[in-house]
Amino acid sequence: MTARITRRTLLKDTTVGTVGLVLLKDSRSARTYAANNRVNLALVGVAGRGSWFSDTMPKLANIVAMCDVNDRRAEPYFKAVPEAKKYHDFRRMLDEMGQEIDALTVATPDNTHAVISAAAIRRGKHVLCEKPLTHDVFEARTLRELARQYKVVTQMGNQGTASGDFRRGVEQIQAGVLGEIREVHAWNTGGGAGERPVPADEHPRPAYLNWDLWLGPAQFRPYNSRWEQWHTWRDFATGQLGNWACHTMNIIFKGLKIDSLWSASGGKEATRTIKLEVELSGVHAATFPKWEILRYTIPARGDMPPVTVHWYNGGGRAPGPREKIEEMMGRQLDWGDAGAKKWQDHAGCLFVGSKGLLHANGHNTVVTLLPEERFKDVEGPARSLPRSRGHEREWLDACRGGPAALSNFDYSGPLTEFVLLGNVATLFGKTIEYDPVAMKVTNLAEANAALKREYRQGWSL
Repeated sequence: MTARITRRTLLKDTTVGTVGLVLLKDSRSARTYAANNRVNLALVGVAGRGSWFSDTMPKLANIVAMCDVNDRRAEPYFKAVPEAKKYHDFRRMLDEMGQEIDALTVATPDNTHAVISAAAIRRGKHVLCEKPLTHDVFEARTLRELARQYKVVTQMGNQGTASGDFRRGVEQIQAGVLGEIREVHAWNTGGGAGERPVPADEHPRPAYLNWDLWLGPAQFRPYNSRWEQWHTWRDFATGQLGNWACHTMNIIFKGLKIDSLWSASGGKEATRTIKLEVELSGVHAATFPKWEILRYTIPARGDMPPVTVHWYNGGGRAPGPREKIEEMMGRQLDWGDAGAKKWQDHAGCLFVGSKGLLHANGHNTVVTLLPEERFKDVEGPARSLPRSRGHEREWLDACRGGPAALSNFDYSGPLTEFVLLGNVATLFGKTIEYDPVAMKVTNLAEANAALKREYRQGWSL
């Protein structure tokens, strides 16, 4: 089959003045572009978190289509790019503009991340999907496999990955600057709503909202405005693990090579199993607990010893890490969420090594070796990770044929699985044991079933 020749397949060789045609071996796969070409981009979800892409991407790419199910929220962003075609349904957009769209961003509620990303990938489109990559573990595994199959350029929106401090911190951890690391603490004060009655009555549906498309693959229910507070509800959201752990635990997952456990060469089941223990304020089927403490017990990885990763979440209600961290530091710390505060109340993490500590803020954009006087003259190790021009630019550069983005789905898929396992544990309030190669909870059948939700009729990956 001969691939259709478009702007995306023509590359001008300015040295010899000829035109060359590049055909990929798999005609379903996304094409790459000349380094100086602007990518034709579609934005799915343009308000809320999507407003970041609505504001920044027109400076970096050609916005050819915009899609949102809420006309009222989308209106100012739609007006700002009048030349872009507007849609409610991403499927119709892909059907009608498949030849014009090179790539798309996804910034919708967590519930619809996977179905939109999968539909785009199957059409050979590059995808930048906001964190968390998906709503559940099965979806994360599926997107990783689809991206490999269709050879598209991908990235998850955990923007701290692009920072120089994040990459330097990973290099230092992996080079042994901190010595052996057997303990890490991560925290977030957001918490969940706790027990809430599920909306039962029906409200008049506002004309500006396409309710069926807003629900996506979730089971149908009559419209009630309380559902639009979607971060409250498990059917649509992923709690602070989805909101924040993809940022805060990123340097933990990357630096400690936890992603290596997802490789078939990572060892036998007994040596790659992740154990996850939980304490929480209460077990709620529809909502997230007000506070939770998770303990991930991670087996050895190569030359790295076993490590326990502690996650504390919950607005002052959870027994927090403050006192423990100050005990380690031997002094009181300057806590707060103002820009000048190094120790964020809201989010952060601390590595405990045999030679010292490493503190990272919530987005992993400020990373500090501690005590600072001990490490003030540390220069090494040599760089092993490329530096980034910025998270979105890194993805667009990859779309044009540059190196893969660091948070591509091959990496961010396992990271998403790792953090979302916490929601499985809090759903039942029980310890779970997870085999990351088999994608299976091995000790609790109901938890294993919860790795994959049931889509309503008419929706699939």
